[in-house]
Amino acid sequence: MADSPKDGSPRSSSLMDDLLGLLRIRVKRGINLAVRDVRSSDPYVVVKMGKQKLKTRVIKKDVNPEWNEDLTLSVMDPSVPIKMTVYDHDTFSKDDKMGDAEFDIRPYVDALKHDLEDFPSGTTISRVQPSRTNCLSEESAIMWIDRKVVQDLCLRLRNVECGELEIQLNWIDLPGSKGL
Repeated sequence: MADSPKDGSPRSSSLMDDLLGLLRIRVKRGINLAVRDVRSSDPYVVVKMGKQKLKTRVIKKDVNPEWNEDLTLSVMDPSVPIKMTVYDHDTFSKDDKMGDAEFDIRPYVDALKHDLEDFPSGTTISRVQPSRTNCLSEESAIMWIDRKVVQDLCLRLRNVECGELEIQLNWIDLPGSKGL
């Protein structure tokens, strides 16, 4: 058993070996979401990255919901896009889709690799422009705020008549993870 540690226990490839860190997505709010019930909708957001899937709570009868909810994803591969889908919760039928958006965290992860300790809080590290390949509805700044790299994004929902999602990205370094 050449691969086993000295204590004789079998060595396993743990999740921590591949984990770069955690990405906390603050789902702030929805703006002008589509109406899927009689006059309103009961929206919630599903966040997917690879095999991970998280969701916010349902907000009743509101097309401008404020979730202010933190969802945390384990990041193994920053090239995997994050997909967010908004649904209308229905009690007696399948939940209706209210649009989706996808975004790339690579610009954010690249910004994390800079040595920013000496920069003042509020410094803009980089900017991501809206394009046909992303769902940004406006320019997104990646900033150094209170000793953290933060990115605010306003995502235009696709496959729906209207709606946007406001989110914020924060990185959490984990002791024992591979790190960036």
